Amino acid sequence: MRIKTVQAWWIRIPIEAARQHRSDFGQVTTFDAAILRIETDDGLVGWGEGKNAAGSAGSYGALVHMLNHEVGPQLIGRDPADIGVIWEMLYNGVRHDSAARAGHAMPQLARRGMSIAAISAVDIALWDILGKSLGVPVWRLLGGRKLDRMPAYASGGWASADAIGEQLKSYIAKGGFKALKMRIGAMDGAAHISAARVRAARQALGPDVELMVDAHGTYTVAEAKRFIHLVDDLDLAWFEEPIIADDKPGMAEVRASGAVPIATGESEATRYAFRDLAVLKAADIFQPDPAFCGGISEAMKIGTIASAFNLRFAPHLWAGAPCFFAGLHICAASPASFTVEYSLGANPMIHDLIEETVEAKDGMIAIPEKPGLGFTISERFLEAHAQRD
Repeated sequence: MRIKTVQAWWIRIPIEAARQHRSDFGQVTTFDAAILRIETDDGLVGWGEGKNAAGSAGSYGALVHMLNHEVGPQLIGRDPADIGVIWEMLYNGVRHDSAARAGHAMPQLARRGMSIAAISAVDIALWDILGKSLGVPVWRLLGGRKLDRMPAYASGGWASADAIGEQLKSYIAKGGFKALKMRIGAMDGAAHISAARVRAARQALGPDVELMVDAHGTYTVAEAKRFIHLVDDLDLAWFEEPIIADDKPGMAEVRASGAVPIATGESEATRYAFRDLAVLKAADIFQPDPAFCGGISEAMKIGTIASAFNLRFAPHLWAGAPCFFAGLHICAASPASFTVEYSLGANPMIHDLIEETVEAKDGMIAIPEKPGLGFTISERFLEAHAQRD
């Protein structure tokens, strides 16, 4: 079995006006992603996804060009089962032969960001192919699944203080969720406005529903510490991305300032970044995004670091179908995982891009049983929303 074709598209799906929300990066009018298709010479197709923009909106032209014209040609003729070897080849670039012989990384200069996003898309697609070629779901190849259904939390929460309680309670009605996440940070302005929204949410939900908050990395260290002080009586399950990911010592300072668990990692790439978070004691919960951190392979390594440091693992899955399904398999196989992110915003990249129905019941998400990642792309829908050069 050899790789025959590699094709990526920038998929941009409009979101109907009634379902749009406003976040710290503005009004969300589209859902965008780089979707990758890899086909083997015996007709197997694997699907991957790469991400390089905030939230669900942004430009993917450069990433798609990189996949089609730089990364793709290196894959033609290779055995798609060589997943780890291909990962290291793409990471180390022109020195990959030397790195393989020496037994340590010699990465190319552009070893983060878009390069890892491209590797992520390839890695996810290769795991999909491997599972399909063997007739087993990916979680079987990762060591098995610990649960056939995983607890999930509803991810959304943009409403103002007077409406946030009803918005979050509507999530419970939709999927029986027992844990909910809301957005705070720069979208509100001052920390006390965010704190007032969170207080209103807690009052509406009562004490028995887990409540998380996500600042998208938009606070300063001082603002994040002030926010923790303002909400220290509200029993938050976690405070996600309080500050910019590039300030890991600052993240450690925020974590040390209060008792609210710190979750972070959707903006981090590779095991090396998460090693630093662990050593600096900067986080309680790791949240790598499979479409950005390095794919399924790297996410599993990051989960191992979480386990070794007695931390927890909850991948960031605000994403398209390839990334979301990859996350389900990762969570099923990872000892440190404990919850799955389930988007309650408009997400056509999951619900419309694939033939299967994805839903939560009683606050739980079923782990796929089909070979590979377990979904079927609607190629007609994909073609209709592919951006042209």
